[in-house]
Amino acid sequence: MAPQIARGAAQAPSGKEKVLLGDIEVAFRHAGTGPAVVFVHGLAEDGRSWDEIIARLPPGLAAFVPDLRGHGGTTAGEGVGTTAQLASDLTAFLDAITGPAICVGFSLGGVIVLAAALQRPDLVRKAVVIGTSSKVGRAAASFFKERISQLQSDPAAFHEGLAADTAAQIFHKRDGIAGIAARRIAAVGDGAGYVNAAKAMVALADDPLTDRLSDIRVPVHIIHGVEDVFCPQKAADILREAMPQASYAEIPGAGHLLAVDQPDLLALEINSTLTTLSFSGETE
Repeated sequence: MAPQIARGAAQAPSGKEKVLLGDIEVAFRHAGTGPAVVFVHGLAEDGRSWDEIIARLPPGLAAFVPDLRGHGGTTAGEGVGTTAQLASDLTAFLDAITGPAICVGFSLGGVIVLAAALQRPDLVRKAVVIGTSSKVGRAAASFFKERISQLQSDPAAFHEGLAADTAAQIFHKRDGIAGIAARRIAAVGDGAGYVNAAKAMVALADDPLTDRLSDIRVPVHIIHGVEDVFCPQKAADILREAMPQASYAEIPGAGHLLAVDQPDLLALEINSTLTTLSFSGETE
């Protein structure tokens, strides 16, 4: 179990620590004491993408923020390009560092959280998924393949494309786009983790997670950005149809990068759903 820290979760996470889990060294930060909440970032991000949300969490929680395989400070290891492997990375982190925890995932991170809930429902106490799709269409699969090809053959073109993607994913707070794009480019690093995770997303075109979602036995809360064109309303509707027991909320004025566009509203919604689970492990 991770050491207890004498400060509230509403303060910034500490400097990065590292733990060896299987074939990767996972970099993570944490803040606060209390029941664990693990935040899982999306593709071309690292744990810093959660900073605005962590800063708005109430005291009495321990926030843990790992970097995904090959992103930020985490090594790439031997990636096999599957959501199952990425979910196993998460469950290994839970097993080694936090024990059973509420898991909050954004975009790819939401897919990972759902897959982890299927793998280890004893470790994922509740899944909160934000801007998440369980299925990738042909157009999206082609998009990811193009980005993989760019990264492998022309990194400068990939960086330009990622900057353009970032701009398209922000609806409201557009004045900081350049800085956010630069942070995302830095998180990608040499690109091995991006390629691995993008291949996992491409695989969801032929083998979507959707049909397995009905087997999830932990509480699920779905959060959708109303102005999200990368993960549109249809994606949220598919999740809701597959998991009719899941709760649902919309964030107005938010594109795909909800934590950028509407950090106050997103944090309020996350905080609200955290209170619907008693930390003895029973739903209230």
